[in-house]
Amino acid sequence: MYIVIEGQDGTGKSTQAELLKKHFESTGKEVVMMEEPDGDLPQAHDLHDMILTRGYDLEPLTNVLLFTAARIELWKKIAEPVLKRGGIVISARNYWSTLAYQGYGEGVSRSKIIRITKDLLPERYVHPDYGFILTVSDEVRLARQQNRGKATETFEKKPNIFQQKVNAAYPKIAKEFNITIIDAAPSIDEIFAKIVKIIDTK
Repeated sequence: MYIVIEGQDGTGKSTQAELLKKHFESTGKEVVMMEEPDGDLPQAHDLHDMILTRGYDLEPLTNVLLFTAARIELWKKIAEPVLKRGGIVISARNYWSTLAYQGYGEGVSRSKIIRITKDLLPERYVHPDYGFILTVSDEVRLARQQNRGKATETFEKKPNIFQQKVNAAYPKIAKEFNITIIDAAPSIDEIFAKIVKIIDTK
C-alpha cells in the first residue's frame, strides 16, 4: 500500500503518518515513512535545503522541478523497493503540496505541474492507494505555527496572504482528485481513528 497524508504546515501530517507507521508495524508488516521532500535521503535532503532553508529567491518553476527531482530520488530509492516487496509506504506530502504551494500559491500552471509529475514519476506515485488531506482554519493554523516558534523555512516565512491561498487550495485539490478531507482540529487520537477506520473498511 502507498498512503499519503497531506495538508498545510501545522495540520499534523507527520504525527499522523508516524502513528500509522506504528499501527501497521504492530501487525508485522514492513513499513517505511517518508516526509517529502527530504525523506532521510541525503540527495533529497540537499534539494530540500536548496529550496527551503538557504534563502535563495528561486523561480516558482525552479521550485517545481527541484521538488520533482527530490520525489524521483525518494520514490526510486526508498518507496518503490518496499512496495515491490509487498510493504507499506506512508508519505507525509506528495505532489499535491506542489499543486497547493507552487500552483495556487506561486502561480505556476497547475496543468504544467501535473504534466511534469506524470511524465517523470510512475502511475503508482501519482495515484496513491489512500490519500488524506488534513485541514484546519487559518486561525488554528496560525496559532499552531506560533506555538512552534519562529518560522525557519522559505514558505513558512511568506506573508499570510500566501498562506491563505495555500490553505484555500487544499479543498479544491481534494475535490479535483477525490481525496478524503479530514478536519485536523480535533485531538490527535480522534483524527487517527478516522484515518484507520477508512483504511480498514475499504
